[in-house]
Amino acid sequence: MPDLLPDRAAPPAEATIPGAHLGLTWRPLTPDDSDAAMALVERCETVDQPVLRTSRARVEEILARPSTGMKADSLGGFDTGNELRAAAFVYSPRGDETHARVFIAASIDPSWRGRGIGRALLTWQDDRARQILATLDPELPGRIAAYVDEHLEDRRRLYAAAGFSPKRTFREMRLPLTEEPQAVGVPEGYEIRQWSPEIDGAVRRAHNEAFRDHWGSQPVDEGTWSAQLRDLEPSWSMVAVHVDSGEVAGYALTARHEHQWEALGHSEGFTELLGVLREHRGSGVARALLVSVLSALHRDGVDVAALDVDMENPSGAYHFYTRMGYEPRTARILYTIEV
Repeated sequence: MPDLLPDRAAPPAEATIPGAHLGLTWRPLTPDDSDAAMALVERCETVDQPVLRTSRARVEEILARPSTGMKADSLGGFDTGNELRAAAFVYSPRGDETHARVFIAASIDPSWRGRGIGRALLTWQDDRARQILATLDPELPGRIAAYVDEHLEDRRRLYAAAGFSPKRTFREMRLPLTEEPQAVGVPEGYEIRQWSPEIDGAVRRAHNEAFRDHWGSQPVDEGTWSAQLRDLEPSWSMVAVHVDSGEVAGYALTARHEHQWEALGHSEGFTELLGVLREHRGSGVARALLVSVLSALHRDGVDVAALDVDMENPSGAYHFYTRMGYEPRTARILYTIEV
């Protein structure tokens, strides 16, 4: 009989807290630490220039995770002046069906780097991730995962030294909206509608079905869906409906991440999710959806359209986007330990 997940995870009895020699005092973070956490994130992002910037709402959501019932934990390191200098997070998404996943992330004040704090935090994260994995479905394969920006080579080396391997690359692609997009016809039997709250539940269910055959994808529950699309811009988000059945055939949901625009140097509409259900693929629905999004962005004077793509997606999504005029930019790499 194969080993169950709690055996494979081999969780330690206690997670290893970073030592006092690192000069910081450690404790879990709470929603009351939002200001300190946001200030730490901003100091880090000024130096790191990440692919994706962190909003205040995102920080607050992360710090509230334990109270939502999500299996999550955090650890903050404070200096003698009670300034937050390092923070680490561990959490498991709800509703995973084919993999038990635990994600980790950390931020370390640039002025406190090079002291071994990153290695110590990663040890604590690995310990906590294994403890959480041991509480999940014992029949599933397990995964400890972290997203690392391609250009942060020191962080990539840190994860590699800890036993993580690069599993998947998600490349950001951008299309300058200098000209009005060329119109395309909507395929016969379909209509393109603007997203609305009334259709949101059907779109979420369609997304779960459309991504069922995508690598690493797991069903998204209502709470996670709402958080993931907190910056959704309805006028830039389109849904394809099959006329005869009235069912959602595809969708292109685009966000207005204004907290990123200053750092980017331009306004941008970011298409967070684009999917077409299997029975409607090859019909031209995806192209019609994306052109509708681009037209809406151009109408509103947005400078750039953006999205990201799994570079190993077997459906040829990368080539589809390049044919649409998108150009590859920086990337995030998913590093994992498979358990």
